[in-house]
Amino acid sequence: MEIPIDFDRITRLFETALTEGRRFLYEYEVYQLLACSGAETPPQCRLLTRGTRYSDAELTAFPGTRSVLKIVSPAIVHKTEVGGVRIVEKDPGRIRSAVRRMFYEVPEDYAARIPEPDMPDVYRGLKGDALITAVARDIKGVLLVQYMPPDSRAFGNELIVGLRHTREFGPVISAGLGGTDTELYARRFRKGQAIVAASTAMEDGPGFFQRFRQTLSYRKLAGLTRGQRRIVTDEQIMECFESFVRIGNFYSRTHRNAPFIIDELEINPFAFTDYLMVPLDGLCRFSLPEKHPGTRPVAKIEHLLHPVSIGIVGVSATRTNFGRIILKNILAEGFDKNQVVVFKKDVQEIDGVRCLKGFDHLEKDRISPLDLLIVAVGAPRVPDLVEEVIQKDLARSVMLIPGGMGETEDSRDRARQVVAQIHEAHTKENGGPVFLGANCMGVISRPGRYDTWFIPEEKLPKVRGKTCHRAALISQSGAFMLHRTHQSPFLSPAYMISMGNQTDLTLGDMVAYFKDSDQVDVMAVYAEGFNDLDGLAFCRAVRQAVLSGKDVVFYKAGRTPEGKAATGSHTASLAGDYMVCESTVSQAGAIVARSFTEFQDLMLLAETLNQKVIQGNRLALVSGAGFEAVGMADAIQSDDFSLELARCRESTWQAVAQVLAGKGLSDLVTLSNPLDINPAADDETHARICDILAADPNVDAVILSLDPMSPAMKTLDVTDETGFDLHQDNSIRQLMTDLIARTRTPVVTVVDGGRLYDPLRDALMAKRVPVFQVCDQAVAALALYIQGRLRADTIRSSAGLTDLDKKET
Repeated sequence: MEIPIDFDRITRLFETALTEGRRFLYEYEVYQLLACSGAETPPQCRLLTRGTRYSDAELTAFPGTRSVLKIVSPAIVHKTEVGGVRIVEKDPGRIRSAVRRMFYEVPEDYAARIPEPDMPDVYRGLKGDALITAVARDIKGVLLVQYMPPDSRAFGNELIVGLRHTREFGPVISAGLGGTDTELYARRFRKGQAIVAASTAMEDGPGFFQRFRQTLSYRKLAGLTRGQRRIVTDEQIMECFESFVRIGNFYSRTHRNAPFIIDELEINPFAFTDYLMVPLDGLCRFSLPEKHPGTRPVAKIEHLLHPVSIGIVGVSATRTNFGRIILKNILAEGFDKNQVVVFKKDVQEIDGVRCLKGFDHLEKDRISPLDLLIVAVGAPRVPDLVEEVIQKDLARSVMLIPGGMGETEDSRDRARQVVAQIHEAHTKENGGPVFLGANCMGVISRPGRYDTWFIPEEKLPKVRGKTCHRAALISQSGAFMLHRTHQSPFLSPAYMISMGNQTDLTLGDMVAYFKDSDQVDVMAVYAEGFNDLDGLAFCRAVRQAVLSGKDVVFYKAGRTPEGKAATGSHTASLAGDYMVCESTVSQAGAIVARSFTEFQDLMLLAETLNQKVIQGNRLALVSGAGFEAVGMADAIQSDDFSLELARCRESTWQAVAQVLAGKGLSDLVTLSNPLDINPAADDETHARICDILAADPNVDAVILSLDPMSPAMKTLDVTDETGFDLHQDNSIRQLMTDLIARTRTPVVTVVDGGRLYDPLRDALMAKRVPVFQVCDQAVAALALYIQGRLRADTIRSSAGLTDLDKKET
């Protein structure tokens, strides 16, 4: 898309403002910026300053019968609220009168109407005449603007388009319903209806336009609602978005040669007159670029996750402290004790592991540098220890377990000291070690055969050596990971990584590592906040993982003001704006969970269904209980997802009818979707019908309720009745295990019953059969998973690779 953007002229606008001591543009300068960016119709305007005499010709030079007057002041953002916008007849006398009144009335109205909390700092504490004088002093003038009457004043016929440079994701473009009530629209309308947003680094103008097409704003502008007519072309909107995207990327911290950074650029609103996009108001704030930090040697994550040698600082020889528990768990996981050392004076060995008096003895033992050094000491000792590790090149990776490294105000100086040391090391030739933490529980690496969680075996019993899934659970909160996996033992990822404060290694680094890992097909990520620009790095890594056929499940904490405050105190991470985060991460291809339960459900489905083929959202539903059949059908539509009931082929219904006839159930069952097969249906009936439905090309997924209380089903673990015994070869446990192994269609089961049926659930889960306890929960989770997989397939298709191709590969 060819759009002429004069970056040199835009840069000169910023330079001029900077020489005047400003880091913002006045409204008339924003119009100049738009003119440089390829905009067709920025309004003609002239700045009228106090005390300057203007001729009649100068005041009436613009076309039309009316003129717009706007107050120009760095402190007055919402001009309408203080009488700072007036429309007058294009008459020299009326224009002069209105301008003179505005110079006096606007400061008075500002002092009377704007509450002190909404004022800039420079006005805080001023009252009465002192405030009026201060406001009047800051007024630069009145902007005389060409009046361009809109085609319609109906609701929805104004558009807001904005750029915002976020700390985590860099420039983000947003667009939606504009005007003075745009914030109200964003709160009142369903998510994605009033405003949409995307990363400019990951979306071009046409791509963002496709997102915008889903909004109510587009439907109004395109004349798709009753009583409306189109007032702008798709091409105009697309060109506007493309211009904003390019400007955002050029004046960005991600652009190493950027002369300035646009912190915020907003046009609110664009109005429309005779198929022209007319900006009616605008603001722009900018800043100077900052020095880019050194690059982390992320390749050393390999040593962190698959170490050959491990050292531990902080192990007690006399009591069970964190360090001692970590040592026991490392050995219990099967790591070779001959490749482990403990740094402890006056002790020769602990739990059969040799002890060294200090770091200097590493070279004597010819095991320096260590692949992994685990630090489990008090926070005050950490800065000196980190300095020694870096100076002596003692380890390729370091795990910082201690808290008190930035979570509280008192510990932030200590954290800054450690961060500075680490960043300095990364500028050196070998890049220094990588650091995980601080304030983390460390890592469980099944492929690496070690476990550093400091939870005693008595508190967290572990089944060593059990089969794990090809998944990585990456969590900023170790406690979140601990509780989720303990509550849901069927989640058995190969890697569990507690990121902690992200003092060095970040969420983006870890996803970037696993996107290329041949050990992992699924990543599940719990985030509380991203480091500077790491949200963008994270999303880029997610996109690459998705292109490689991997599933990424994501949960973001800190979505409310209260939640943000809690995450700040817990892990010393600032949570970004949730709407931007959710939109950008989803745009990258991740499946975004809205609750902890949803996160667990989606991780379960990703672990069990990643290798299944999903080509649509047509669902077949089967149950022996009428309430479940109805409940599942009711659950297929919501504000966040939409499934369709599959229209099965006639041959499919004929095959189902044969099964029912063979079991004497024909008179009890109506052939429809959802299919209520009656409580008299036995294990074979459930499995064969599920198999038939899964083979139908019109069915993209099947949900099957296993009716555990039915007297016809083998669903009990301990029983004297052979007909109830789930261990029989023809039980639903065995039949579903065989079916899941051979079908490429996703099948999800429901076992709705009490604890008596936990053994059945556990047996199915152990064979990678996804099980839910409630049918509508199964529908919602599968719907979100399918939606995410289809979005990922769209991303792959744009790269020339389909989901089916990826699974076959």
